[in-house]
Formats: sequence, structure tokens, C-alpha cells
Amino acid sequence: MALSKTQQRIRRHKRVRAKVIGNETRPRLSIYKSNTRLTAQIIDDTKRVTIAAVSSQNEKGKTPRERAEAAAATIAKLAGAKGIKAVVFDRGGFQYLGTVKAFADAARAAGLEF
Repeated sequence: MALSKTQQRIRRHKRVRAKVIGNETRPRLSIYKSNTRLTAQIIDDTKRVTIAAVSSQNEKGKTPRERAEAAAATIAKLAGAKGIKAVVFDRGGFQYLGTVKAFADAARAAGLEF
């Protein structure tokens, strides 16, 4: 029996998370994309604490891509305020295209290194 799209994404995410670990000096920038919004968190996996979080639901923009880019700028600003310049990008099992790629490119443009 074939796996559903959600089960396939969860399997990909587990594979990614086996290799991507955030620490105090370089925390993990984790994203989740639903049909309506994109959420992102900066997480320190050693302490198991969320340092900063943002949702595209609270951002201005007409398209999901514009809202994702605005959310990326916001999370980069929050990270800069906490003294974080470099992160490890965790795409959450989602393909690196569309809003995910727009978010990553905007975060890099806003000053985050990954």
C-alpha cells in the first residue's frame, strides 16, 4: 500500500532530522508549511528551547510567497536581536521550491547565514 503525501513528508523529515541538529552557537531554523501559512522557529536542540518563532499569518502580503518573505525578514530580525547570525536550515521534509525557497532566500538576504 502506498504512503500518503503526509506520511511521505514525515518520512523525509525524519531522514533530514537525523543529520540536522541545532546547537547553542548554530541553532536550527525549522519551518512548517500548511495550505494557508508558513511558520518558522529557531530552536536550540541541546537545551530543547525555542529561541524565536514567526508565522506568515501575521505578515502583510497578497500571495503566500510575499508573506513568507516578510516572515523571513521578521525572523532574521528577531534572531539578530538575540545575537544569532548563523543557523542550520531544516526544511521539514518539504521540497526546496516555491514558498520554502522564497523564505530561505529572504532569510539569507536579511542577514542569516546557512
